[in-house]
This record gives sequence, structure tokens and C-alpha cells, in this order.
Amino acid sequence: MFIDRHLTENLYRQCRFFPAVVLTGARQTGKSALLMSAFPNASLISLDLPSTAEQANQTPAYLLDTCHEPIIIDEIQYAPGLFRHLKARIDADRHRMGRFLLTGSQRFGLMEHVSESLAGRTAVMELDTLSSRELRAHPELADLKAANYLWRGGYPELYREPELKSHDFFRNYLVTYLERDLRQMLNVGSLRDFERFIRACAARNAQLRNLSDLARDVGIAVSTARDWISKLEASHLITLLEPWFGNIGKRLSKTPKLYFRDTGLLCFLLGFDSPAALLRSSYLGGMWETFLLGEMLRTLQAGRTAARVYYFRDAHGVEVDFVIEQDGLVRLAEAKWAEYPDASAAKGIAKVHKLLGERAAEEHWILCNTRHNVRLDSPVPVRLIDGFRFTGWFEQTRTAA
Repeated sequence: MFIDRHLTENLYRQCRFFPAVVLTGARQTGKSALLMSAFPNASLISLDLPSTAEQANQTPAYLLDTCHEPIIIDEIQYAPGLFRHLKARIDADRHRMGRFLLTGSQRFGLMEHVSESLAGRTAVMELDTLSSRELRAHPELADLKAANYLWRGGYPELYREPELKSHDFFRNYLVTYLERDLRQMLNVGSLRDFERFIRACAARNAQLRNLSDLARDVGIAVSTARDWISKLEASHLITLLEPWFGNIGKRLSKTPKLYFRDTGLLCFLLGFDSPAALLRSSYLGGMWETFLLGEMLRTLQAGRTAARVYYFRDAHGVEVDFVIEQDGLVRLAEAKWAEYPDASAAKGIAKVHKLLGERAAEEHWILCNTRHNVRLDSPVPVRLIDGFRFTGWFEQTRTAA
């Protein structure tokens, strides 16, 4: 089962303006599948194979000569020697675009080589796991339920093989990540400690990042916790949502909030064996919030808007889950799993709306588990939005503004 990706249109656009395109993202998000589908006549060099990676490091010019362009080079971080050869080939014919399509799942090493050798010659894009919107566009998945998506997540392999048990997939995924990627990214004294650290992060998903608590729970130094958080982010497994700052005369929190990129991996780490177990859990609200942030970030990755997403929290405890800033206006959004939240769900929105003044959008959102988008009876304009099926995130933001 192949599922169309919304990033494809932006991918084609970047290939018209850059000689090389780098597609980053966590392992198994479908980077290679997307490139091979978008460019079926391209050559493929997979550096996941140790023998090919060695050849690419030892005789890169010969390897490139055996392929016709465009060339897809998968997991290029395993052959850093290739970068200078790609630079030389690009510079020899600077205005021929879309020649090299590179993938990588380790952001630190990858971007270091890109900035050194391919600066100004490449576009960098990011591919997340499948969004609910992408899945529901497929005829076989049109009736996908919100709870099922939250529990199973968006890794393409789980939908290519519907009989594959999610806990089997994620168990092997985690082992592969620990044994291969982590050993190359940092010198971890104990992979078991790092796995415990990942699970400790999962327990604090959708909360302010607290390095001291994480370090204490795992028994490591705070500096190590900071380094390990950066490695999880570089591996595209988590994202850190920054607080929104405006000149509103209040001291805001400077600490980012920690979110996992995929709710299925998060459910596995938290030990949920079924969607029903998730629905009974106190983690459900944070899981819904994580899903909504993921949908927003995927829309941004598709290149459909230059909007930015933050959270709001001030020294007095006033919070709003999402602050969407676009074209000088600010829309506020709260994540609520309930089907029909009441006006109390908009308390934070009402307080922050007054602080925004002329920057406030005409309408704010409660992103909930409803089937009917209706206006909420509240002091400021707030609408209940079907968070799982709403597909116009930033397009509607621009229109309403």
C-alpha cells in the first residue's frame, strides 16, 4: 500500500531551484520510498549497506560514474567523503538542477557536512511519519478513527503491513536505533540507561523540559541529559516547542516543551497495548496535544505557509497550548479531547487575547474531538474545531485573518 505524501509538491519545487535536495527525518518515515516514487527513473545508492558505504568512502568518483542522474543517495551520513565530490560535480555544471537527492536520519553529522560542502547548493527538507490527513486520503483508510491513529502512529510500515503488530515494530525499531544510530552519534556508556532516558522523556511528553528531573530519574548528570535530549531531537524522535514571546510586559517561561514526533512510538514507550487502554489513561490529553502539534508541523514541512507555532505560558500560570503566528497576526488554539468543551476551556485564550491587542486574529480555536465546528459561547471569538479531520490549518488561518 503506497500512500501519497503531501511533501511531494514541495519536493518537486525545490528540485527546480537547487542542484541537490537533502531529505531528513527519522528512520522508517519513508524518505527513500518518497524519492523513488517521485523520481522513478533515478539511480539509487543505498549507503545502509556497509559494503556500498565503504565503496563510497574509498572510490566515490567511480561509484558516482556508474550511475545516471538524478541520483538518490540514501543515508549519506555513512559516506562523508562523498560530499566534496558532489560539490565538485555541482560546481562543474552549477545551473543544472535536481541532480542529487540525498537522505539522512542523523541531523548533526549530516548538516555539518552539508554546511561545509553544499552551502547554497542544496535545499533541506524534513519528512515526518504519515499524517492522519495523508492516511485518510487512501480509500482503505478513509474511516480511520482518531484513537486508532494515536495508538498506532504514522510509520508507513505499519500501514503497508496491516497485520504487523505495532509493539513488534516499535520494539525492533528502538533496538535498531539504540544499537546503530546511537553508537555512532555519541559515546553512551550504557545503552540501557539511554533507553530508560527515552522512556523518562515519554512520561514527560507535552510538559516543560526539565533536565534536572530527567537526570535524577535515570541517574545521570544534567549535562548528559542535555546532550541526550539534543541527540533525540537530532534523530527526529522528539521536538522542542519554544515559548511565544511578544512585547507584552510580562515575564514568560523560557523553557521549551518536549513532544514526541510520533504518537505510536510514544504509546509503545508508555506501555499501551490497545487504543482502549489509551482512552482510559491520564496521558490521553497530552497524546491528543502531541498529535495536533504533529499535524501542524507536517503542514509546515509541506511548504504551504511560513507560519510559526509556539506555546504560551507566563509567570502567573496562564497557558495556551498553541500560538500560531502568521502575517503579523496571532491565533490561539487549545487542545481538548472532549467532544464538546465548555467555555472554561477558553479561559487561557480569553486572557491572552486581551494581551495581544491588534495582533489578535479574528477567531481562535478549541481543537477537540467533535464532529461539528461551532462557535463557543465565550467572551472572545472561539470556535470548536474537529481536530482530527480539520485539514485547513494554516490555509484557514490566512483566510480568516
